[in-house]
Amino acid sequence: MSRFLRMKTWSWMSDVDNVTGDQSHDLVLQPVWDYLHQNHQDLLRSPLFPVVLSVTTYFVLVGLYTLLDLLAPTWPCINRYRLHRDRPVTWPNIWNTLGVTVYNHVFFIFPAAVAQWLWRPPTPLPPEAPTLWSFFLGILGCMVIFDFQYYLWHLLHHRVPWLYRTFHAVHHQYNHPFSLVTQYLSGWELFSVGFWATVDPILLRCHCLTTWTFMVFNVYVSTEDHCGYDFPWATHNLVPFGLWGGAPKHDAHHQRPGTNFAPFFSHLDWLGGTHTTSAPSSHEAGEPDKMKDRKD
Repeated sequence: MSRFLRMKTWSWMSDVDNVTGDQSHDLVLQPVWDYLHQNHQDLLRSPLFPVVLSVTTYFVLVGLYTLLDLLAPTWPCINRYRLHRDRPVTWPNIWNTLGVTVYNHVFFIFPAAVAQWLWRPPTPLPPEAPTLWSFFLGILGCMVIFDFQYYLWHLLHHRVPWLYRTFHAVHHQYNHPFSLVTQYLSGWELFSVGFWATVDPILLRCHCLTTWTFMVFNVYVSTEDHCGYDFPWATHNLVPFGLWGGAPKHDAHHQRPGTNFAPFFSHLDWLGGTHTTSAPSSHEAGEPDKMKDRKD
């Protein structure tokens, strides 16, 4: 009898632990999803929403970094974090890169958005939010796949001269990138990046909340990689063991174009023999800057 009671008590405690654990795990994102579902359903279901979300995120981030670029020459507290403190971002730099960015949005992103709006059905919104585990695992999975795809694309467009000259060379007209260089791209490169960022969550069957978060994070990392700053809170300073690329390594890529091809992690560059450490700025090295941006 006592053995039977002990077994029942153990079974009940296990059931309670499982139920409460699962519920606390599953319900973390549910209030957020319920609010979005109930108050912004029409907006979230629109095929235009992912495009508007990505574009808005990009221009907000670029606007903030550009403001820092303009303040940096007279604000030492900002300039101290710049990778190239003796190379201020000028208004001609800003207008040139902004012009190409606006051109790409008008002639490539806008038509693609209209096509989505006309041909894609409204996005179905499930009543349940993703579990916290599936949310982070989905984002990580999209990052790993995107990292592999873009590494191969990037490597190929540097190793094949015709591909480099035709599609990728425009992005390397700036040896010392700043935030607006992020989408200083050919239409083909912009399409490739946008295509993978859209398709990868579909391949992994991610919840739409996971998909949108990955898109925002992808835009953030791309902008951060090109921002030209090494802030203490930057992603590469938060991820240990040098596993993350970040602005210093991508800055090194623009100065040493045969290195650091991956957009997120560092493992593919390590395995492929294309990894290099950050290139010190001329200011930090105490040497004259011999590499001039073509658009300066």
